[in-house]
Amino acid sequence: MNHIKTYLFFILSFFLIASTIQAQEKEGIFLHITTSYDNPHRLLMPLKMATLMVPDKSVLIYMDIEAVKILVKDSKDITHPEFESAHTYIKKLLEFGVEIYACPACLKVAGYKPEDLLEGIKTANKERFFNFTKGRVISLSY
Repeated sequence: MNHIKTYLFFILSFFLIASTIQAQEKEGIFLHITTSYDNPHRLLMPLKMATLMVPDKSVLIYMDIEAVKILVKDSKDITHPEFESAHTYIKKLLEFGVEIYACPACLKVAGYKPEDLLEGIKTANKERFFNFTKGRVISLSY
């Protein structure tokens, strides 16, 4: 009978530890943004979403096509009613530790180099896309 109690204790302990580890895995959101000056609402919506989600989710932002134009030092800020400006969101997200990546090929097409990026913005790293969080990942494209 003691063997059964010991066995049950180990089984229950295993499930308790496994559920605790799973609960500690932070779910993530991967935001893919392709637009900038051509559609301010479509740019600012995912940036706003990211600032709302970052307190309890892992967030990674990948910006390509037209979106890289807002990530360079000489970029003009973008505003739209009901939103903070693009530069404000980017600054907040970087302060939260969110990684924001620019497509290197898109930078080149736009006439920029990696050294033209705002401080804290990185060129894309495919390996980082797969390991920025341990939990489930939701991907949204704008």
